[in-house]
Amino acid sequence: MDSSIDLSAEYVESGVADVLNQLDSELVGLKPVKTRIKEIAALLLVDRARESLELSSKKPALHMSFTGRPGTGKTTVANRISQILHRLGYLRKGHVVNATRDDLVGQYVGHTAPKTKEMIKRAQGGVLFIDEAYYLHKSGNERDYGSEAIEILMQGMEQERDGFIVIFAGYKDLMESFYRSNQGLYSRVAHHIDFPDYTNQELMEIANLFLLEQNYSFSQKASIVFADYIQRRRELPFFANARSIRNALDRTRLRQANRLFSKEDTLLTRQQLMIIEAEDILASRVFKGEVEGHEFVNSDSN
Repeated sequence: MDSSIDLSAEYVESGVADVLNQLDSELVGLKPVKTRIKEIAALLLVDRARESLELSSKKPALHMSFTGRPGTGKTTVANRISQILHRLGYLRKGHVVNATRDDLVGQYVGHTAPKTKEMIKRAQGGVLFIDEAYYLHKSGNERDYGSEAIEILMQGMEQERDGFIVIFAGYKDLMESFYRSNQGLYSRVAHHIDFPDYTNQELMEIANLFLLEQNYSFSQKASIVFADYIQRRRELPFFANARSIRNALDRTRLRQANRLFSKEDTLLTRQQLMIIEAEDILASRVFKGEVEGHEFVNSDSN
């Protein structure tokens, strides 16, 4: 009689179900991304089941590419991927090491190799998440050492398949140019996952969840005004999806606090302390067609 294994039981016992449920609760929308992550988890679960029944096969390649604009959840998904790989035995630790060009590329001869190797060493047993990865490549600059960092990464990705996983991240068009510049790198990345922008409705849901976590809520009129804010904000430069919404709500809370503090009657109810009013939102420069202060930061972190 053939040996058998209960995949459903393995799925529950591994703890992967908990991680995927956490991902669902953490991130609004992103259905294509969540579906792909579940497919990868299923592949790895089946691969582990095959191994337990002595069905030999080559371990699946797991290096990944996350493309999309800022604030679409790439960093959160990287952390959950790392946990899944750890729980299924593909990573020893399951931690995430975040890196940018500055962490990998040196400014003079002989400086890049030790910097890159140090980051690979720190990522052993986990995930090396390289944000804005396209900045590693600067075509036409002979004095740039980014190509050396890429070569060392490629060697590590090939030689240490069980040691660590690399996730390259950044804007989609720039990442496509990055991969065109190095086909060898592209061939080592097994999973290319695109993170779509959130819809206005999803951004409103994110706003309400953020407020709920902080024990705030919109008044009925404020909810209507903030929906208008979302549409206006996404038409302005440097829009960063969920991050822009969080930044906007932080500024809204600041304006609410100033409004409450300036009241003649400083005896406040619990309800007054919780409610965001329309005027707290309408004071934003976005309604004048301007981007507010620190929103000019053009980073691709998530």
